[in-house]
Amino acid sequence: MVSHRDVIAKNRDAWNASADHHRRSAAWGQLIDAVAHKDFSCLDSTLTEQLEQVGVTGKAVIQLGCNNGREALSLFALGALEVVGVDQSSEFLKQAHELAEISPYSPDFIEADIHELPASLNDRFDVALITIGVLNWMPNLALFFSHVARTLKPGGTLVIYETHPFLEMLDPEASDPWRISTSYFLTEPLVETGAIVYEGKAEPNGLQSYWHLHPLSDVLMSITGAGLSLRAFDEYPHSNREEVYDVYEQGAAQIPMCYTLVAEKR
Repeated sequence: MVSHRDVIAKNRDAWNASADHHRRSAAWGQLIDAVAHKDFSCLDSTLTEQLEQVGVTGKAVIQLGCNNGREALSLFALGALEVVGVDQSSEFLKQAHELAEISPYSPDFIEADIHELPASLNDRFDVALITIGVLNWMPNLALFFSHVARTLKPGGTLVIYETHPFLEMLDPEASDPWRISTSYFLTEPLVETGAIVYEGKAEPNGLQSYWHLHPLSDVLMSITGAGLSLRAFDEYPHSNREEVYDVYEQGAAQIPMCYTLVAEKR
């Protein structure tokens, strides 16, 4: 059994090793051009509408798991006053700093494991944001959300926009993509040994990474256990993952593919 600290460290190493792959993609060149504009946003309509409902204008916002900073920079177009992005991948944060140099805005980026955040971030933010994929890298959701909650002021709001765990049971590249291929209640993480990519196939690099499948019950109970009260929860039949998952939007029978969740610090 690999300890949660080892899992987090191995995932960090795998992300760092994958950063150059992303920097060589066409998407990076498009980002370089786009972030120079004051109205830049890479957020889709679902997340944009949710953040507008919560309200980030004039607020201090922290994004936990900010990757290359593109979403953190997008928060300024919604009126955020202060934005801090946290990630443990030093290589992706180098990209975040590069994008920030081009942007008219000045977010702060902090390299840290979410479980070892500096005390200066405690009770500081009006809104905490978690987006696609972050939860699946976390071996212990209860511990994770206890640290997330610490960053919020009393009355502060947590916003999550994540892939629905139902989708993890399906393999869009299988001969029958609608056939259940993975247990919803799988307790052991899926172990990968390739570069972490958003599209296409990963090239083997010998580095292990651990992807955890968390049922919604674990997500909800971990959030409430961290002293956060559920305010809104919505499920959607569209994908916020790689384009290969779009196959599930085309069927007559709709399935839950992603969700938004809003919780408040008591």
